[in-house]
Amino acid sequence: MRIDLHTHSLASDGTQAPTELITAAQQAGLDVVAITDHDGTGGWAEAAEAATRVGIELVRGIEISTKHRHHGVHLLAYLPDPTHPGLRAELDRIVEGRSSRAPAMVAALRRAGIEVSMDDIAAAVPGRPHVADALVRHGVVSSRDEAFSEYLNPGRPGYVNRYAADLTATIRLVASAGGVTVLAHPWGRGRKDDLPAGDIARLRDAGLSGVEVDHQDHKDPDVREELRAVARDLDLVVTGSSDHHGLGKTNHELGCNTTAPDEYERLLERAAAAAAASARRTPEVVGGR
Repeated sequence: MRIDLHTHSLASDGTQAPTELITAAQQAGLDVVAITDHDGTGGWAEAAEAATRVGIELVRGIEISTKHRHHGVHLLAYLPDPTHPGLRAELDRIVEGRSSRAPAMVAALRRAGIEVSMDDIAAAVPGRPHVADALVRHGVVSSRDEAFSEYLNPGRPGYVNRYAADLTATIRLVASAGGVTVLAHPWGRGRKDDLPAGDIARLRDAGLSGVEVDHQDHKDPDVREELRAVARDLDLVVTGSSDHHGLGKTNHELGCNTTAPDEYERLLERAAAAAAASARRTPEVVGGR
C-alpha cells in the first residue's frame, strides 16, 4: 500500500487542477493521497469527486502557515471540520495576509529593477510561488528555487513578511475542529534548531499527532533517523510525503516518499478520536477504501 500525505493543487501553489492531481496520483501507483493546499479547502470537493471516480483513497487536509519562536513552520491539518468558525476565521486571516503580500513583493521587486506586475501573477490567492513563476516567465530566473534564493527569501530584495498563525494555538484550534496535526518537514533546510526535540514534546502535549519525517527537504539520512527517534520517543505518528506541486517543484514526484500503512492507520485512529471529542461534523476519507 503506497500512501502520500502531502500534495498541492492549483487551489494553492500547485500546477495541476485537483482532478489532474488525483489522476496523476492514481497513475503513479498510489493507493492513498492527501490534498493539502495552503491555508484553504478550495480543492477538496473536486478532489473527492475525482478520487471516487478513479478509485484512489483521498484524505482531505490543509497546510497551514504558522510561526513558532519567530520562525515560519508549516502545519499539516488532516480531516478538520472546514466550517468550524475559529478555524475558518484564522485561515481567512492568513489568506488575507498573503493577498496583500503579493502586491508588496511586486513593488519591492520593481524598486530593485525587476519589471514585473500583478498582471503577471495568475492566481486567485497569490503567494510567493506565483511571484516566483512570474519571474521564471520573464526570464529573470530559470526556476522557482532560483527565484526564492535570489529574490524572495528573507533578506532578498523581493521578500515581504506576512501574517502567520501561532503554531501551538493552531494545533489546539485544529483539534477543536475535530482534526489532527502533523509538523511538515520540520528539520528541513538545516532548521533543526528552530524546532528542537523539547519544543516538539511541548507541541505533542498541546495536541500534535505526528511529524513528517520522510521528505525531500530532509536530505541527510541521519536527520531523518534522529527525527524518527524523536517521534518514537514521543509516540507521534511518522509520515512520509512528496510535497508534490506538479511542475512547480522539481524532485518532488508523487510517491517519492511514502507513509507506512500502520502509521497511516494510527493517524486515522487519532483523527476519529479527535472528531468524536470535538462533536464536529468532520470529513470522511473517500475513494478507494
